[in-house]
Amino acid sequence: MSTLATPQTSTTTWNVDPVHSVAEFKVKHMMISNVKGQFPKVTGRLTLDDSNLSNSHVETSVEAASIETRDPQRDAHLKSADFFDVEKFPILSFESTGIRLVRDGELAVEGNLAIHGVTRKVLFSVEGPTPPAKDPWGNTRVAVSATTKINRKDFGLTWNAALETGGILVGDEVTITLDVQFVKA
Repeated sequence: MSTLATPQTSTTTWNVDPVHSVAEFKVKHMMISNVKGQFPKVTGRLTLDDSNLSNSHVETSVEAASIETRDPQRDAHLKSADFFDVEKFPILSFESTGIRLVRDGELAVEGNLAIHGVTRKVLFSVEGPTPPAKDPWGNTRVAVSATTKINRKDFGLTWNAALETGGILVGDEVTITLDVQFVKA
């Protein structure tokens, strides 16, 4: 009688550590400098298959009302119907549809980004995940830094103001960076 070997799985599940994770953005202001902001309320999950990255999956959610730009008046405007309309669209989300290795320590993660009720395909360039590390309390952690660029108008974020000298107040291209730490579930 022969016995079949149980296949070894290399799939692990990781939860976003919201205290050590943030979604950030930068956009041109008055066509001369960048304004940066962040969304500190990030949640999500990573299912990582080390033996076959294409079986891996990530999903994240960001609380739109958590936006911080160091200017309460600007934050209120960004939360309004002119921009994120946080009462109608309280969550920004991303769900991967494909993950592939670009080179050691760098991944390409394609997926659906939903902002302001509009979902579009985007491609994040990802550094990581880092090698697993134990924290002082015995939890195992990994981290990633993921970046993409979008046109905000593609997501219905069209508000703008013309400048007296020509040009516009808010640029169209937005760089989004997610710095996320995961804890092994």
